[in-house]
Amino acid sequence: MRTAIILGALALAGCAAQADPAQSRKQERAERELAKALEGRVAGEPTDCISSMGSNGPQIIDANTLLYRQGSRVWRNDLDGGCPGLDPGDTLIIEVHGSQLCRRDMIRVREPGSSILGPSCSLGKFTPYTKAK
Repeated sequence: MRTAIILGALALAGCAAQADPAQSRKQERAERELAKALEGRVAGEPTDCISSMGSNGPQIIDANTLLYRQGSRVWRNDLDGGCPGLDPGDTLIIEVHGSQLCRRDMIRVREPGSSILGPSCSLGKFTPYTKAK
């Protein structure tokens, strides 16, 4: 009986230790896209707001990271607390007050083909990335 309990515990530990292959591929893709977008760029001082005028984005990297582009500058936004279920291909609905996107502004997620809105998530600080000189 004791042997069966030990073997069962070892089997469960082995299952828990194996990573979900789909999740691993998703994370690898996100890391590649982020590295490509920020390649040759240097991070600047984070700020609370950026102009919403003339920005291209957001590009969803993963459930924690969005990118905005303004000319040659890339702005990285690390969402406050992340945004469970946020995936590239989702639509973001962003409530903009004035002409800026700011930290703590709320976004809503809508999956393709769905009319039901998903979670509300909060924007974090915006970190500028500019080409290294």
